[in-house]
Amino acid sequence: MEIRVERYNREQQNRWDDFVRASKNGTFLFHRDYMDYHAHRFRDYSLLIQDEKNNLLALLPANHKGRLLQSHGGLTYGGFITGQNMTSVTMLKVWKAVLEHLLGEGFDSLYYKTMPYIYHRLPAEEDRYALFLAGASVCRRDVLSVVRNEPRAKYQERRRRAVKKAEKIGLEVRTGSEFNKFWPILATTLQSRFGVEPVHSLEEIELLHQRFPHNIKLYSTWSAEQMLAGVVIYESSQVAHVQYIAASPEGRSQGALDLLFDTLLKTVYQDKPFFDFGISNEMEGYKLNVGLIEQKEGFGGRAVVHDYYQVSLAEAMQNLSRRVDQ
Repeated sequence: MEIRVERYNREQQNRWDDFVRASKNGTFLFHRDYMDYHAHRFRDYSLLIQDEKNNLLALLPANHKGRLLQSHGGLTYGGFITGQNMTSVTMLKVWKAVLEHLLGEGFDSLYYKTMPYIYHRLPAEEDRYALFLAGASVCRRDVLSVVRNEPRAKYQERRRRAVKKAEKIGLEVRTGSEFNKFWPILATTLQSRFGVEPVHSLEEIELLHQRFPHNIKLYSTWSAEQMLAGVVIYESSQVAHVQYIAASPEGRSQGALDLLFDTLLKTVYQDKPFFDFGISNEMEGYKLNVGLIEQKEGFGGRAVVHDYYQVSLAEAMQNLSRRVDQ
């Protein structure tokens, strides 16, 4: 099989998006209308990989910094997006073709994000085996707290009591698009607890919600007309992912988040295969926020790891050439 590697350009948006929709591991984050909303921040160097008949085999969302190519810095997860016919043997050929292309373009290293398996519609870890054969090294490992639809781990008693408290007070869970009311709560929470700002500005999240209303959703807990807590959910076919979580001091004292998560888990997303609370670590995975992960595990979340790899292109090419039958 002859494999060709081509750099993405905007004329190929429809072809790119159509492949993502039909792939075995693509989500709405890989649609160009999502990837390109912050194109001014990242120098895109995404790749299309196709056979000799111009059939797409895979996509690689990426951007570049000098001689480093990295899985797109504006996305939570990444790696190769592959078609349903992708096999382990073909993936090894894809890797070799991409390595050869990148070396020819003057790159010397690759920072590669994987995609946690919970997002796959079909098994799609052919890239991980290729990374192993290439001698790539894990340079970061995050831990996600994930609730599986069936079976589920039980709530901690503390979480159950907090839910009952919120119900007794009469708090109400709603869905809507009042991002303008949630963002001040979120910004205050992130600044006071972590010293950071939301990755998305209010204008950006409203734009993305407008573009992907069925995938980006805001759920919140209210006391009368006062918002006490909220979560932004990124919804894909397999996963409801918590992108942002925040509560006001009053909301924390009244169990507003507990009621909100209980409603999402038991009602809104009771049939979703996975509910992903997101990560609870910092410093490239080396610092674990114990209090945060205990809250998520209190709702039955259990660990799924998300790995990042550092790849020396020349060494990887040499290793694959030596270890893979031609």
